Amino acid sequence: MAEAIAATPTGAAKSKLYPSAKQALQDVVADGQTLAVGGFGLCGIPEALIGALRDSGVKGITAISNNAGVDGFGLGLLLETRQIKKMISSYVGENKEFERQFLSGELELEFNPQGTLAERLRAGGAGIPAFFTRTGYGTVVADGKETREFDGHHYVMETALKADVSLVKAWKADKAGNLVFRKTARNFNPACAMAGKVCIAEVEELVEVGAIDPDHVHLPGIYVDRIVVNAAPEKRIEQRTVRAG
Repeated sequence: MAEAIAATPTGAAKSKLYPSAKQALQDVVADGQTLAVGGFGLCGIPEALIGALRDSGVKGITAISNNAGVDGFGLGLLLETRQIKKMISSYVGENKEFERQFLSGELELEFNPQGTLAERLRAGGAGIPAFFTRTGYGTVVADGKETREFDGHHYVMETALKADVSLVKAWKADKAGNLVFRKTARNFNPACAMAGKVCIAEVEELVEVGAIDPDHVHLPGIYVDRIVVNAAPEKRIEQRTVRAG
């Protein structure tokens, strides 16, 4: 009978927690990278990580994001410092600096229908190289892309999106990196996280492993490489509407 041999751990698992956004980005971000950044408008954006990315001085970034922030906040900070060379986006209408750079030829832009952008990111995280969609057929969105007919309908082939680094924002994480998003702040964050080779998550609250019910985990920790706590995010309101009087 063969003797059972017990495996002996060589050391404790490396912590995913970093003391600051600056340190979480160190030795990860570099010039010319593609970054996927979560958020929708100003909801669920990793503001501390974006600020640290600006301060890092990296340039030539291709940013995959639903939108481009607003002037002076979110990805708008990186546009002001000319660190972004290309945006792969869906909605960019709230940023005058974006508009100025695009119209003057200083910024490259790859427009996507919003659902297409989400599916391209999801496909990248799932290892699916491309997919067919009816959205955009017969418009400029389909220019230069393969099209096919299925069951009498015309489809456009869209390729998956992958990123060197993903920056995402969650409400809560445990120390293993399991994430919980709060309400609509979930938006593009899970898809961005899964599409990146390295994922850095900015969270408001950190708890011990086991404190989050497994059924409440929105993104498993296997997708998350680094965590930084920002307990008091600004949470701006993009368009405030109040009743007169």
